[in-house]
Amino acid sequence: MRTARRASAVEVPSFLRQLARETERMVTFFFRAGVGGGSPRESGAEDDPDDDEDSMPSPYLDRPLLAKHTEEGGSRWGLNYAMANMQGWRAQMEDAHSCMPELHGELEEWGYFAVFDGHAGTTTAQYCAQNLLRQIMATGGIKTEEDPEKVKEGIREGFLAIDQHMHEVARRDNWDHSGSTATAVMISPRHVYFINCGDSRAFLCREGRVDFYTEDHKPNNPRERERIQNAGGSVTLSRVNGSLAVSRALGDFGFKEVDWRSQTEQLVSPEPEVYELERSEDDEFLVVACDGVWDAMSNEDLCAFVRSRMQVCDDLREVCTQVLDLCLYKGSLDNMSIIIISLPGAPQVSQEALQHEAELEQVIDVKVGEAIQLLQSRNEDPDLLYVIKFLTAEYIPGLPQGGGVTSKRDCVIASYQKHAAACKAQEPMETGGSEESNQSN
Repeated sequence: MRTARRASAVEVPSFLRQLARETERMVTFFFRAGVGGGSPRESGAEDDPDDDEDSMPSPYLDRPLLAKHTEEGGSRWGLNYAMANMQGWRAQMEDAHSCMPELHGELEEWGYFAVFDGHAGTTTAQYCAQNLLRQIMATGGIKTEEDPEKVKEGIREGFLAIDQHMHEVARRDNWDHSGSTATAVMISPRHVYFINCGDSRAFLCREGRVDFYTEDHKPNNPRERERIQNAGGSVTLSRVNGSLAVSRALGDFGFKEVDWRSQTEQLVSPEPEVYELERSEDDEFLVVACDGVWDAMSNEDLCAFVRSRMQVCDDLREVCTQVLDLCLYKGSLDNMSIIIISLPGAPQVSQEALQHEAELEQVIDVKVGEAIQLLQSRNEDPDLLYVIKFLTAEYIPGLPQGGGVTSKRDCVIASYQKHAAACKAQEPMETGGSEESNQSN
């Protein structure tokens, strides 16, 4: 089994560097965002003096966009899916996706799910979401009489064909300079095909653990670095020619201009890696997500978190949105998209798990009350940041695996509001009692 890798480095604008230095204020903002909190500047962060030096528009917003787009569906063969995406801190939403739980005609028992993480524009990601599957099917490698090697070759040829077509159109119609990673799973009655070109990622949960996951294509990878150098380029600051943070992608035609080299020998290659895995009754679910998710969570943490949520929530869309919120609170600054595909062996909602969840929320409520009582004993007003610190330091059994207390944000906020309101309601009575005592004296 492959092990998780470290998240990729993210370039942070000056105002977010200021927030990072003021960690406590950032945490307070994240936890208050859902209850009328303002932007980072409104939360008290001062301007960074470097702001005046920034001549280029920031790729980040002053506050994250939390609205989510979701969808769901299923097949007649026991496969269900949900998708959610969120723009987050990014100034533009550049992700796209494609979800087909049943292909057409004789391939109705096949499914296809893909996430496209665009950069430097949206054209490539959107075009691939609409057309990549058609290009793959046109190769003729996907047939009911399934031959895994022909399927994999058909997928590879489809990637190269769509990239070549886009390159020709981009030259003719002056497309933008965008590119896109592409990660997908194609599910047949017998196999799961994992497809990856770039640094988005997919994994399979089998028997409660990550059984397989795709490899990220990063310039520092020895094999990728060798191709880049052979094409006359370099890897600087973990980027192709100091610019692009991925070594394989669709589009990015400024890195594919050496006419005498093949598509797969360019600085940036459009060639996917494709693996097949035989399906098992122990398969539980698949996750396909862009690097905005993986920047904040490891494979193992995400697998554990999704699995725990599936045992207390039968709405896959809700599970997806909880993942996005958790990644945001953990510090992801990128667009985020996730697809969860539930297989016949997936965890089911159980009364035991629901009971444990209810007990956990009762414990959290009690702990929040204890934190506020401590503040009252010091004649201090209720403070959410103090409550968060208090909960983090406390041992709270039963927190969601991979999520911790951060994943129970809504419960924490509800308890905080309840106990804080009770404190305020007591203040006039206490004040009145003191005045009467003073008058009697």
